[in-house]
Amino acid sequence: MSVAETKPEALKKFTPYEPAAGEEYMNEKQLEHFRQILLDWKQELMEEVDRTVRHLQEDANNYADPADRATQEEGFSLELRTRDRERKLLKKINETIDNIDEDDYGFCDACGVEIGIRRLEARPTATQCVDCKTLAELKEKQLGR
Repeated sequence: MSVAETKPEALKKFTPYEPAAGEEYMNEKQLEHFRQILLDWKQELMEEVDRTVRHLQEDANNYADPADRATQEEGFSLELRTRDRERKLLKKINETIDNIDEDDYGFCDACGVEIGIRRLEARPTATQCVDCKTLAELKEKQLGR
């Protein structure tokens, strides 16, 4: 499976932003572009939560066979773990939208440089530039966390 296939629909279907010559970084137009990407992504995640709830309610069977019951429970467990990760992602999306609203979006938390439009389109919740993120990952790897 390619990286594009694993990306949420909201991160595949937008039109990439093309800044005009001399356009100021993270102007109102750019902020609105990213706000919309985040809102679409959030909506997609919320719809997935609704589908999971319906699925768990509709497909819950009390199988007589222990193997069938175990298979069903394992499937439900996997689905719930996925939703938990998405719950954490929703929190991060909401924090990012708050940063946009506070005009504090698009700059690295560690060094203050521009994160860049293409990086933010690939990962709208990014809070670090590529260099700082790479350094943080190297430190994390060395410390074994």
